Amino acid sequence: MASIFGQVESGISNLKSQISNPPLTRLIIGAMSGTSADGVDVAIVRLTGASTELVLHHHQPYTADLKRRIVEARTGSPMTLRELTGLGREISLAYAAAVNEALALAKLTPSSITAIAAHGQTLFHDPPLTLQWLDPALLAARTECAVIADFRRADCAAGGQGAPLVPYADYVLFRNDKLSRVLLNIGGIANITWLKPAGTPQDMIAFDTGPGNCLSDWLMRQHDSTGIGYDAGGRIALSGVPHQPLVDATLAHAYFQRTPPKSTDGAEVIEAFRSAQLSTQHSGLSTLPDLLATAAAITARSIANAVTAYHPDQLIASGGGVANAAIMRNLRQMLPAVDIRLADDFGIPGQAKEAIAFALLGAATLDGVPANIPSATGASHAVILGSITPKPGDCSALTL
Repeated sequence: MASIFGQVESGISNLKSQISNPPLTRLIIGAMSGTSADGVDVAIVRLTGASTELVLHHHQPYTADLKRRIVEARTGSPMTLRELTGLGREISLAYAAAVNEALALAKLTPSSITAIAAHGQTLFHDPPLTLQWLDPALLAARTECAVIADFRRADCAAGGQGAPLVPYADYVLFRNDKLSRVLLNIGGIANITWLKPAGTPQDMIAFDTGPGNCLSDWLMRQHDSTGIGYDAGGRIALSGVPHQPLVDATLAHAYFQRTPPKSTDGAEVIEAFRSAQLSTQHSGLSTLPDLLATAAAITARSIANAVTAYHPDQLIASGGGVANAAIMRNLRQMLPAVDIRLADDFGIPGQAKEAIAFALLGAATLDGVPANIPSATGASHAVILGSITPKPGDCSALTL
């Protein structure tokens, strides 16, 4: 294993050799849509030697119809093959529109972009089975850029979970010689990366802690299928009272008892909540504020339980869930000894962090650098992630 991590360390610890040899400047676009299915985040990133600079972050929401269809697919609603492939086309066109809008806002042309690193929309994740829905050829055609996509499968093929993928970027951007840090991302699912002071990649531990926003979003959809689909700012949850027996019953699910490496998806977490909710003991809980307060408490408690094991000096949070005041209030109450900060405090906009991470993963793919972290994903060895679709009409060598 030492030689495996030696490969990873050589690619991560010296970003100059990772990005270019000799150093050069590249613009790589990271494009990401999370399990909350709220839209596409685009980060245009300038990579020069050891420098990572965010040029522009742009968020393009999905249309209400596209979000509805994604949620239906993720929750197992029956779909014909025509509907499923049509959904992939619409997701890809949404990605293309978001990228083209970002280029226009940044006053950049496709010819200035080295590649787009696009995650695609997760429709299903139960390792080793995983599906991130995207048509990279269509995205390349509509943006006139090379595309790197399908980042999970190589890790799954090596016996890993295919998730989480952001630890590579967490190490590049946030490692510290003196401080123990936990990087927390609260999307539909929440995940953490633990960085040991002056640690190496083999010291890293990363995994999905459980729900982020997915329980709250599901409850909002159950309450009003035509509404916005989320509790804006956690305001409704703040007006409710958590039902502790339901919190405990949900967290008794087998997933929360497993040891890392591990990853999950919204369907598993929602089923854990539903099973607990439908039990006789908890059937009386019905008010929306109390349900949302309970969901926020489950999210915070599952994160706090995971974080406590690593005794970090700092917890640095990002993702859409940091806007949920109920989750963040609970988290601060549950981790009083931890300095809880936001990624924004370190110059990394929280909403852009995962898109930035995919730009760094894309650079690693182009440079032949393994970017999975086997200690996080459980893979048997380090692998190069992603598949490359060349820029339309470009016959020059883009590959490794």
